[in-house]
Amino acid sequence: MEFLIVTILLFISMLIYFRIADKYNIIDKPNHRSAHTQITLRGGGIIFPVAFIIFSAFNFNEVIHNYWSFGLGLLAISTISFIDDIVTLSNKIRLSVHFISVVLLLYFTGAFNVMPIWVWPILFILIIGTLNAYNFMDGINGMTGLYSLVGLSSLLYINEKVISFTDENFILYPVLACVVFLFFNFRKKAKCFAGDVGSMAIAFWVIGLITLLIMKTQDYKYIFLLSVYGIEVVLTIIERLLLKENIFEAHRRHLYQLFANEKKVSHLLISFVYALVQAIINLFLIYSHWAIWIIIPVIFIPVGIIYLGLKWSLKKQYQL
Repeated sequence: MEFLIVTILLFISMLIYFRIADKYNIIDKPNHRSAHTQITLRGGGIIFPVAFIIFSAFNFNEVIHNYWSFGLGLLAISTISFIDDIVTLSNKIRLSVHFISVVLLLYFTGAFNVMPIWVWPILFILIIGTLNAYNFMDGINGMTGLYSLVGLSSLLYINEKVISFTDENFILYPVLACVVFLFFNFRKKAKCFAGDVGSMAIAFWVIGLITLLIMKTQDYKYIFLLSVYGIEVVLTIIERLLLKENIFEAHRRHLYQLFANEKKVSHLLISFVYALVQAIINLFLIYSHWAIWIIIPVIFIPVGIIYLGLKWSLKKQYQL
């Protein structure tokens, strides 16, 4: 009954946000870099911080004692991202809030107590990089919602069947938020886009869960629960560096962008394939007992070769 109530509350929250966004003209206008062609409401991903607020209402004592730092970090990064959806902020402001949010996240996961101090800068770079990678990949209908749903479902299965590393509800609430968000976003003509608030918030939640899992198991293979995004973003950055482009400027060089913009493949099909590939990798991670130094080439070499082959073929076909 609780999850039915939560789902209804999330659905109502989205409808209320749509009225607010429509009234205050919080929209996404297509430009030359966009993969979409119609004006659409932006910021529908506000449902993810709302999901945590609802989680807090149903689990108040638990949040006060155990989840307060995570909640502060999530709300901070969601707020600054939502503001950035409306008015462009300077990188210094955004990165400062990101830094504070990551500090709160690492405190919540206990990483500061487990990891030596020299590892902390690496964690900051890795987490902030992953947050922004999530944001880079949020460019077509269904991508953020489906990919996150696969990651969260994998974490839920691990928590129930492999090793318990957190409260089940702490995973189920963002799962429900993804389902409700996809109801409005996984369409040929999406009702809304996630916006920075959505991609950053759900990335923060997923990263927090993966970090909790790693702290519990001391098994770093679970980093690869986000390997598809990781491979795509890293290889695209390398490509842009080789072309001497500014890697901080928006672009259309991601593989999914080439399929959507040049090949005119359905956004929904592209998003489904990305999520499916990550789901297959996640199954391998869950059921394999190989060391991480074996898993890295097993995942990265074939996926990387396929990625580069597809991109080379599309660029040659469209003379890009």
